[in-house]
Amino acid sequence: MITMKEFLEAIDYRITEGSPYCWNSFGPNARWLDGTSDHCSASIIFDSKTQEVYRAEVCDNINDRAYRLTNPAYAEAVKQEAKERGVDDRQAWDDVKWTELETAEDWIEKATAIRDGQEYDTRVSIPLDLPDDMLFQLMRQAHEQDITLNQLVENIMRDVINREFPDLKEE
Repeated sequence: MITMKEFLEAIDYRITEGSPYCWNSFGPNARWLDGTSDHCSASIIFDSKTQEVYRAEVCDNINDRAYRLTNPAYAEAVKQEAKERGVDDRQAWDDVKWTELETAEDWIEKATAIRDGQEYDTRVSIPLDLPDDMLFQLMRQAHEQDITLNQLVENIMRDVINREFPDLKEE
């Protein structure tokens, strides 16, 4: 999960607002901080006593994109509380839905680029922990196809998803 230091560095230490976080899913010490600029806004929800980060969000106001990283230990509690409150927790604003990120590195990369008004990769990075022998086989296969390992893994994942979930459409 992202740290407070990484969040503050990603938003260039520009805090514009903050308050207690009013939902219960993150516990009694949850606080919210917000930083905004002309083309982005970023928020973090953290524990004021332990500094544990529960969620980090960044919104690209130029391209209408919203990304967030939620501490997996609290994801189910947030989902349940949203359901109890009758809130669609997937909705960022208007017709924009949150894109759920998997790694702190991906969040930092996107937040920094959005803050600086730079282009960035809109895909979600997914961590893969593969045994060495499988990784070697995939690297050989990628070499034979003259593509990168990332491209090969992305192709494999897309093929499996399309085969297993034919009614699913890419958004």
